[in-house]
Amino acid sequence: MRRIISATVLNESGVLNRLTGLLTKRQFNIENITVGHTEDPAVSKVTLTVWVEDDRKAEQLVKQLHKQINILKVRDLTNMALVSRELALIKVLTTPDTRSEIKMLIEPFRATVLDVSLENVTLEVTGDSEKIDALIELLRPYGIKEISRTGVTAIPRGTQKKVLELHPYSIM
Repeated sequence: MRRIISATVLNESGVLNRLTGLLTKRQFNIENITVGHTEDPAVSKVTLTVWVEDDRKAEQLVKQLHKQINILKVRDLTNMALVSRELALIKVLTTPDTRSEIKMLIEPFRATVLDVSLENVTLEVTGDSEKIDALIELLRPYGIKEISRTGVTAIPRGTQKKVLELHPYSIM
């Protein structure tokens, strides 16, 4: 099962290497990883998308990450209400005849044209992974020359849905 893990880490040399080494040693498959500065320049946020077999393994992963010295906070965001995005740059082969067609095709995806040359256009699209996958599939018939994707970055929403506790009762 796919899990999104967020780790707040000290912005120091070697932290990312230790983090990925821990995951590799314990045989977790990293699908993608994004790292960036936070509001504090001494701290970075790492968002990992990993594949784990079950909830027990996901819990083990979070506990192992918590033990690391340079990791300040770890959260499994998978079941939380979140805002998540990915960015993709897509270079598509074009001719003068297909450029306007591609421009019409990308409009519903809110993708933008970043660069145009005689043979291709470079597009930028942001959104969830499914949106990006859908656009890529629509562009395939034109010929995709190159794709560069950032991977998922995520942050919990301001308010989380609360689960009501249900008490058992019986009718007599």
